[in-house]
Amino acid sequence: MNNWPQQTTELSTLLRSLRGAAPDVMKAFAGIAQAATVSKALDGKTKELIALGIAVAVRCDDCIAFHAKAAVDHGATRDEVSETLGMAIYMGAGPSVMYASHALEAFTQFEAGAASRAATNTAVASA
Repeated sequence: MNNWPQQTTELSTLLRSLRGAAPDVMKAFAGIAQAATVSKALDGKTKELIALGIAVAVRCDDCIAFHAKAAVDHGATRDEVSETLGMAIYMGAGPSVMYASHALEAFTQFEAGAASRAATNTAVASA
């Protein structure tokens, strides 16, 4: 089991190092974060719940740590987080189902092409 508060503390130290190593990139990333988290049509809690759901769907433990903390800081309830996680499970699985159908289609097309080439090679060799 992870110690999530400790993980965020350790990650913050690593991120400070990264900010020193790639200051321009990290400054730009911080700018994106600031712009994305400004409350307009959606409040901060809703945005953090969305971020938490995305963190789960893309399987980013470090993101989960930061956004779970931010959800608590914004007053999210266990029920709100549970519903968010239900959507993350749904969306993480749903896109996988869709992409699996694409992968099967691609495989079927490549398989048909290989079978066609094999049949042509056999016909040429027999002639």
